[in-house]
Amino acid sequence: MLLLPPGTGSPSEKTTGPAPTMSDIYESAANSLGLFSSPCLTKVELRLTCKGISDRDALSKPDPCIVLKMQSHGQWMEVDRTEVLRSCVNPSYSKVFTLDFYFEEVQRLRFELYDINSSHNGLREADVLGSVECTLGQIISQRKLSKALLRPGGTVGKTIVTISAEELTGNDDYIELSFSARKLDDKDFFSKSDPFLEIYRVNDDATMQLVYRTETVMNNLNPMWKTFKVSLNSLCSGDHERKLQCTVWDWDSNGKHDYIGEFEATFKEMRGAIDGRQVQWPCINPKYKVKKKNYKNSGIVILSQCKVIKMHSFLDYIMGGCQIQFTVRFRTWSWSLQVAIDFTASNGDPRNSCSLHYIHPYQPNEYLKALVAVGEICQDYDSDKMFPAFGFGAQIPPDYKVSHDFAVNFNEDNPECAGIQGVVEAYQACLPKLQLYGPTNIAPIIQKVAKTASQEVHTKEAMQYFILLILTDGVITDMADTREAIVQASHLPMSVIIVGIGNADFSDMQMLDGDDGILRSPKGEPVLRDIVQFVPFRNFKHASPAALAKSVLAEVPNQVVDYYNSKGIKPKVPSAYQSSRPFGP
Repeated sequence: MLLLPPGTGSPSEKTTGPAPTMSDIYESAANSLGLFSSPCLTKVELRLTCKGISDRDALSKPDPCIVLKMQSHGQWMEVDRTEVLRSCVNPSYSKVFTLDFYFEEVQRLRFELYDINSSHNGLREADVLGSVECTLGQIISQRKLSKALLRPGGTVGKTIVTISAEELTGNDDYIELSFSARKLDDKDFFSKSDPFLEIYRVNDDATMQLVYRTETVMNNLNPMWKTFKVSLNSLCSGDHERKLQCTVWDWDSNGKHDYIGEFEATFKEMRGAIDGRQVQWPCINPKYKVKKKNYKNSGIVILSQCKVIKMHSFLDYIMGGCQIQFTVRFRTWSWSLQVAIDFTASNGDPRNSCSLHYIHPYQPNEYLKALVAVGEICQDYDSDKMFPAFGFGAQIPPDYKVSHDFAVNFNEDNPECAGIQGVVEAYQACLPKLQLYGPTNIAPIIQKVAKTASQEVHTKEAMQYFILLILTDGVITDMADTREAIVQASHLPMSVIIVGIGNADFSDMQMLDGDDGILRSPKGEPVLRDIVQFVPFRNFKHASPAALAKSVLAEVPNQVVDYYNSKGIKPKVPSAYQSSRPFGP
């Protein structure tokens, strides 16, 4: 609940004091924000396996995938998901979930098991097989937690889900590896083998932990697998001489893969490929070695690249001078951030109290609540605190033509507003001058911010990262153009936050958020990285503004780090002046 500014009284006491200004309402919303100050105790990695998944289809085995969700203010929010394993009743996933563990908080997790349609990797057409719920603390205390799957309807199934936890040791380096093979054994009668490679870490107790599974290269005895990255912690727990068990399989559609051979390696051996040399291992089938007199090997596995990648943190980039740039967009239908706000007619007449744009004398509308909640956090990372604010979907003066890219302050040469309060005041001032219209097109503003962000690419420095906040009340009408714009923007230093205002059907927004598989352009090009976060404001109506801010901004630090690390851009070393400044007000 937002507190009224001091001296304004309640609505029934309006005559006892002056009517609050928009500045008062801004301060009221801002003062209600709280920061989450709980320190992260440690980071943990979670790995998943399942046993005994039932066949729902008598003609085929399941294609299982697990979605991890975490409870936040009563809502289950997706954190990440595993890969899909085809025709597998006992999956062991190579996907690793990395979570922050807070000792003083109860962090509730839900692991949802899906059978994915073989022609569609999203969840819309998937069968829900059940779920397992627990807390992160329970997993950590037991290190390996096994629970029976709870089916839809509440019955306990025979499937067992096992979650293993491992604390990160503090070494955040990643290893980039490029494997290939030549002259592998042919295990198929009518075609060549379809090989894939699995790498296991041998633990101190002699158990083996799956580290990575490559993709399958079809019909090829000389495969070149895609380059991949794993953390040094996952690969060998930081022990360069730890034994790694590597196995090559021939993939079969029925899930009964044929064994080709194996070899042992260490990270110390792999490091031989750092200077450009190749490291090779014979792939051995022990049975053939015993039975076949002249047996040499079942092929040769080659490591052509081993690259150590220093993973810098979000704080490294911020302290190195990288600034987070925000744009505000207003449209007659929606609000969006570098900031963009929606001014479409579906919001309702701003003079009507039922309108989403109605300016109440004492209570901020949902647009203002969302803007202040997110903007207050963001502006701390912007040195000049000047925010370009735009609108779209409205007819604007003087000729009242529809615009999807107009400055809220009507100054096209300088659309910047002084701080979030300046954006709020510009929003309040422009409403009486607009005619809400439509349609809801957000591709133009994404392209506008992307054009600015593209100029930052050429600097090859971590100095500016752009965030577009879009506030909208309805379903966008230029979905194809928006998908294309997001795919292109995923190559740039920018993120897109979309907050859905009102009670519209926002199901299509989940596709932009990547919650239904990898987002692709109309031409089929996938996003390079996930840059979109969508949150319906209605889920946070009864929560604090800080809860909304935490939800929509949770992915931004990782998105910033992922972009700069992928480009090999290191954070600048803070100046002596910067590093000597005391932390405090």
